[in-house]
Amino acid sequence: MDWSAMFFQDWSGIVRTLLVGALAYITLVLFLRVSGKRTLSKLNAFDLVVTVALGSTLSAIVLQESVALAEGAAALALLIFLQFAVTYWSVRSKTFAKVLRSEPTLLAHAGAFCSSAMQRERITEEEALAAVRSSGGRDVTEIENLVLESDGSISASLRARPESASA
Repeated sequence: MDWSAMFFQDWSGIVRTLLVGALAYITLVLFLRVSGKRTLSKLNAFDLVVTVALGSTLSAIVLQESVALAEGAAALALLIFLQFAVTYWSVRSKTFAKVLRSEPTLLAHAGAFCSSAMQRERITEEEALAAVRSSGGRDVTEIENLVLESDGSISASLRARPESASA
């Protein structure tokens, strides 16, 4: 085994990685700026897949000599265009949006957990209670609604607290 080749092959590979990597990064940033804020928004499952694909594509451009910068830029542009097209049609068609995105799920209501929904969504009571605490509550009895949002976050709305009498 040639141990030296594992750590250093030649300068041309390093120069290519630095040059193509910087250009690919700049290309990705420009494409993301052109595509708008929605591309960088809070992620739902579809957006996460596109983001991972963009990262994987950028990695291939930078590290694989068989992928030319122009080919990689075309792949990045294609992914961003597809993401733009999907979000464009999601806004204009409820049916299209419903197929792509999950609906929010009610996890607790009026101070009680919705156990079947929590099981279906694989949310533990401990995770739900952590969301309650991060919203300023102490336990589930203080919750009006606890919702697993489409992006995977849990939002809580607290019950109105009765006004305490002043002495």
